[in-house]
Amino acid sequence: MESDRFDHLLRKYAELMLKVGVNLQPGQRLIILAPLQAVDLVRHVTTIAYQIGCRLVSVMWDDEQLSLIRYQHAPRDSFEEFSTWAADGILQFLDRGDALLSIAGSDPDLMKDQDPELLAIVNRNLQKLNAPISAHISASTINWAIAAFPTKSWAMKVFPDQMPEQAVSRLWAAIFDVCRMNEPDPIAAWWQHIDQLTKRSDYLNRKHYDALHFTAPGTDLTIGLPDGHLWVSGATRSKRGISFTANVPTEEVFTIPHKDRTQGFVTASKPLSYLGSLVQNFRLTFDHGQVIDLSAEKGEAELRKLIGTDENARRLGEVSLVPDRSPISQSGLIFYNTLFDENAADHIALGRALKFTLRDGPSMSDEEFSQAGGNYSLVHVDFMIGSAQMSVDGLTQTGVVEPIMRNGEWVFQV
Repeated sequence: MESDRFDHLLRKYAELMLKVGVNLQPGQRLIILAPLQAVDLVRHVTTIAYQIGCRLVSVMWDDEQLSLIRYQHAPRDSFEEFSTWAADGILQFLDRGDALLSIAGSDPDLMKDQDPELLAIVNRNLQKLNAPISAHISASTINWAIAAFPTKSWAMKVFPDQMPEQAVSRLWAAIFDVCRMNEPDPIAAWWQHIDQLTKRSDYLNRKHYDALHFTAPGTDLTIGLPDGHLWVSGATRSKRGISFTANVPTEEVFTIPHKDRTQGFVTASKPLSYLGSLVQNFRLTFDHGQVIDLSAEKGEAELRKLIGTDENARRLGEVSLVPDRSPISQSGLIFYNTLFDENAADHIALGRALKFTLRDGPSMSDEEFSQAGGNYSLVHVDFMIGSAQMSVDGLTQTGVVEPIMRNGEWVFQV
């Protein structure tokens, strides 16, 4: 891709993050979390933020290689130790209603050779440390978004037969394509797309099904939905009334499962990248909402560590519907990145439920939320279950079965 065109698309991508993703408002402050390699993108974001009327842009840089070096060389008895300043700094922004943009681009295989016990210790401590930040996101108190930056290691995972620079170029091209950056007016195209997703969620909210039934090869799963569940599209409204799109890209409509009412078995349709390792070809069996059995061709130890994070990590916190015709699915790529892969297929999430997906949820205490069917956990990990062979039915409280998706596609019109 020629440099002038790339820079033009990069700036449009930055504009998308702020105007559709975060929906940054004049007078707000913005905190950006980003890898070191994303400096050019972050500079574009910062320029546009100030042009919008942002009062202050602050950036926290991350170098994942430093994390790897710790696992390789730090004393084995030191992994309960961690710094609090980064989380404290982010929380200061969020407590005052500022906006958050996370730019992610990690190596899916970064931690594949590291001790799962140490990975679990660090992850558990980080989840506890970041719990107040997660509470802001779960209650939708702020406008925030996450988008991607293709690092060399990630690009080589997606395009292993390419030279590094070619792989990065191809991953950029794929990201620009699935994010609609090649449209004549990407921002207008995104608002039209969000409008369609909103109409889908409105339809499902009117139906207010009691449960969903998923069937596909290797999957026969029924997920109960709590009374008062809310279907949410890619666009969410914060407590301050700001409409934002948390995931760039997004193709989903999603809601809250009842934490005690998942029954059956499900087979993942794509790999899960978790803690720098890949979990592949895995299957979970549920009974009364809990995972009671699991198997994985690769990464089973990591998967068991995940569901053992706390007592509710083995329950579901999200169920999402995504048509197989989504641009990400049609790309034919496995991105090895949940932000993209989850928007290629129906998916569910182990762990924490999002309070804004339940009526009056944001004003509930954790105990009240749990009594209403919501799941509280330190983790929230999405994995993909959908495919072109997936069928989804809605089950009414009177036992009527209504089709929602067939062969991975919507059956109702909006």
